[in-house]
Amino acid sequence: MVVTKEPTAPPTTFAEFLLWEPEDGYKYEWNDGELIKFTGMNKKQVKIYDILNTLFIEKSYWKSGTFVAEYDTQLSGIQMRRPDIAFLSKTQLEEANKGGDPIPEFMIEILSESDNVNKVEEKVAEYFKAGVKVVWNIYLEQKVVYVYTSRRDVKICIEDDICSAAPVLPEFEISVSQIFA
Repeated sequence: MVVTKEPTAPPTTFAEFLLWEPEDGYKYEWNDGELIKFTGMNKKQVKIYDILNTLFIEKSYWKSGTFVAEYDTQLSGIQMRRPDIAFLSKTQLEEANKGGDPIPEFMIEILSESDNVNKVEEKVAEYFKAGVKVVWNIYLEQKVVYVYTSRRDVKICIEDDICSAAPVLPEFEISVSQIFA
């Protein structure tokens, strides 16, 4: 006799979402009652992650923290987001290991043509409201990086412009052309 497992129903509350284990191979975010389905990083995004992670290691930032891909970030009591890359300091890692939900101070989103610009801007606002200090939005198709240090302060970087993670990681700098090498 073959026993099949019944799929679990999608959550309807944030508390249910926190306990839910989707079985469909997708990843999810929760935003004030909205369940947002997405796939993990694609090959182009993983390549960019690798380039940035290599720089992170070369600059010895691993001594002060770690880069995490698709880290579950509870921004508020009604929001769970998964930035493509998040920096967690050693102190934040200790807090997370004790059951806390630290907000990374530096987050990176690697965006593709399927990302909705309004949703992207909504995330930037949510990140800063939660206490993030630096956000990079990397646009794959346009080969451009928006470096935010607040919602009002954004530097649009192209070609050989330098993207910086200061003040969180002051020496973490890379040109757009290096990101897309």
